[in-house]
Amino acid sequence: MTFNSLSYFLFLPAIYLAFYFTPDRWRWLLLLSASYGFYATFKAPYLLAVLFLTTAISYLCGLRMAALPSGIRRKLWYVNGVTAAVATLVLLKYLPFLGAGVNKIGTLNITISNAIIFTGVSFFTLQSLSYLTDVYLNSEEPERHFGYFALYMAFFPKLLQGPIERGRELLPQLKKPYTFDYGNTRSALLLLTCGLFKKVVVADRVTLYADVIYNNVHAYTGLPLIIGTYAFALQIYYDFASYTDMARGAGRLFGIDLMENFNKPYRATSLADFWRRWHISFSRWLRDYLFIPLQMSWRDWGQAGTAAALIITFLVSGIWHDASSGFIIWGGLHGTFLAASTYYRPHQKRIHALFGLKKGQLLTCWQTFVTFNIVALTWIFFRAGLTDGLYVLRNIFNFNGATDLCFILLPGKPNFIILLTFFTLSGIAAILPQLSVYVKIAFDGRFRWLCYYLLVMLILVYGVFLGSKQMFIYGNF
Repeated sequence: MTFNSLSYFLFLPAIYLAFYFTPDRWRWLLLLSASYGFYATFKAPYLLAVLFLTTAISYLCGLRMAALPSGIRRKLWYVNGVTAAVATLVLLKYLPFLGAGVNKIGTLNITISNAIIFTGVSFFTLQSLSYLTDVYLNSEEPERHFGYFALYMAFFPKLLQGPIERGRELLPQLKKPYTFDYGNTRSALLLLTCGLFKKVVVADRVTLYADVIYNNVHAYTGLPLIIGTYAFALQIYYDFASYTDMARGAGRLFGIDLMENFNKPYRATSLADFWRRWHISFSRWLRDYLFIPLQMSWRDWGQAGTAAALIITFLVSGIWHDASSGFIIWGGLHGTFLAASTYYRPHQKRIHALFGLKKGQLLTCWQTFVTFNIVALTWIFFRAGLTDGLYVLRNIFNFNGATDLCFILLPGKPNFIILLTFFTLSGIAAILPQLSVYVKIAFDGRFRWLCYYLLVMLILVYGVFLGSKQMFIYGNF
């Protein structure tokens, strides 16, 4: 059951109605049952077992650490909990890759299906790791009610793709009494609708262009590769941002505010700024639990230590997505660019002065343009892998004039009118949050309902409805 499926839009209101009429003391049990039921729809019983086992181990280790103020035994419980979470992630997500590696090294003939479902595992294991670390460092008290802790791990709106919530932020919200609020409910429904718009109207339609090119990159050169690269950059953003909007909308229905995961990332003026805006819960996780500890350990190295910490952090980020070469290169490129920026930043003002670049709108536009294109370049390896990615880089500026023009104009290919349409819809989606959710705009009721009507009509007219078959991209991670 995915957020863009009909079954989900029957499931969500049914759970909300049951939640509304359930007494406060039992609402956690209803949401926990709904969350496990939601996860069970993926028809992989081992996923439920993995979720429950990870939850139980994290809960037990948290309690044992609290009972031991200090010493080697406390550290041992922390190490055991972290090892269990990491082992779960590695064995479930990377088993096919590890099996292939063993076959190459030895004479074994191990066959492990690549169809193993690991949806959600990457996210709830990171949540487990952050909880254990916070308890170990005494920055968070362990949760003693197993039911609430299990709900914290499994809450269905954020289970599959985040946001990756911290215990100190989500657990208190799960315990507070629910009070119906019309404004809160309205904003929840608008978030759900905006998220659906971004998914079925923008992301899934842009997918048609990205897939035409990236499913067979060797058939194209020049302009088609540029269009495909920019199309994928739009696709992955709107696909992931749409999920976050819908997750936050669903959470808000139950009186729970999940964190905002995206803040206009393609308006970033540097890669560091991009990562402050993109997949915020994950980038903060990397910063707090990996980069800062590495940087502190290597602080005697000065800038070299910071640069090394950045490269290691983003290599881990790539491997977290997948152990294949394309994702590792994607993470390595981001780490390398950010590491280089640590040496460039101290001289930035001097270089700007040398070229007569003054701080202002023009410089901001230039920095945004450069940052977006660097990010789009790294997406090539994220989408195409190593071999096809190198082909794209070699041929993306190999223009063939009339052939490239035919790609845009001929019937049966992505044509100019539809190309213009999806860029227009992308622009509409980009300003949707400013209409009512994130920026408070005073407009009368009639205009507001006209906007809602227009939004629904655009979904019905332009939406690509493939039900549960059209998975979210990050559902694969």
